[in-house]
Amino acid sequence: MADADYRWLVPADHPTFAGHFPGNPIVPGVVLLDRAILFAEEMLGQPGLNWQVGNAKFFSPVLPEQALTFVLATKPSGAISFTVRAAERDVASGSLTPVAR
Repeated sequence: MADADYRWLVPADHPTFAGHFPGNPIVPGVVLLDRAILFAEEMLGQPGLNWQVGNAKFFSPVLPEQALTFVLATKPSGAISFTVRAAERDVASGSLTPVAR
């Protein structure tokens, strides 16, 4: 499986901004993980998988209307590594492993 890049423009009206944090909105880490999972499923052509998240790290905040690039790569183990970038700045990274139901 080849590496894949996916782009996502964070919508200014994303529902999580109402509570995270009022007056100073930032994208919650779980939203970045959710996007990484959706892109991994798209890359594999297998929606609805169960996932184990490993080594998730969040380096800097993501703001509304930021353009993000998700870089995904399949490891020999079957896990998918991901890095999330805003311009040249890494904002998150980790790995995702599909698990049996």
